[in-house]
Amino acid sequence: MRSKAGAALCLLLFAAACGAPRVTLPSGDGVPFPESAAAYTEATTECGAVKTLGASMAISGRAGATRLSARIDAGFAEPDRLRLEGFPRVSFGGKPFFILAARGGEATLVLTRSGGVLRGAPPAAIIEALAGVALDPAQLRAAVSGCGLGTAQPGAGRAFPNGWAAVEAGDTTVFLRQMDGRWRVAAARRGPLTIEYADFTSGRPSVVRLRTASGQGAIPAEITLRLSQVEIDVPLVDAVFEVEVPPGAQPITLDELRKAGPLG
Repeated sequence: MRSKAGAALCLLLFAAACGAPRVTLPSGDGVPFPESAAAYTEATTECGAVKTLGASMAISGRAGATRLSARIDAGFAEPDRLRLEGFPRVSFGGKPFFILAARGGEATLVLTRSGGVLRGAPPAAIIEALAGVALDPAQLRAAVSGCGLGTAQPGAGRAFPNGWAAVEAGDTTVFLRQMDGRWRVAAARRGPLTIEYADFTSGRPSVVRLRTASGQGAIPAEITLRLSQVEIDVPLVDAVFEVEVPPGAQPITLDELRKAGPLG
């Protein structure tokens, strides 16, 4: 049960960039940027207003030494609702091999092939158990919509050459870049986690990369999500964020998930 749980959830959480665009973030101290608040507001107004989001995400990558691949059909709704369904990378129908649904700060995970179920756990704890990085549904929605880890009151800012800037927003450094005559969120960094964006279409990124550095129990990983079939602010009924647990499902615990994490 543990090995199956770990294998299924790894596909959800981690992947490394195979041929995805690389983003070179500015380095050094930069120079003071008095217009940082206005630039940050311009960059985050659109993505920060996303209330619901649906997308298909092709995931490729690596967690530690483990190469992973899957397709995730995802739905998000403010403030804290989420649904993720995992399929093989090449799939022409059939049932998902896992379903993760969350609302109101609690999540239910169903592993459809192994018959395991985890009920009532905080969604961020499920992700942290497998990845060492706690991302809740609101942060995941922000990451996929192009807003880093979410919006916050902007603080000090620095300007860099080639149209780059960095703004401190809460506990996150948000990297901005001038694109098509306006500021966009190009990356965000908090602790060991960095989110980078590439391949912008109509002002929204179609490639999202998440990288975690090793240290303090974190597993080094790279995740590339290629977004398609993106739908913004379409109605999502409450039933979307519920999952039917099959009869006879075998309970698993967060502890088991931690022990069966990406590196097994």
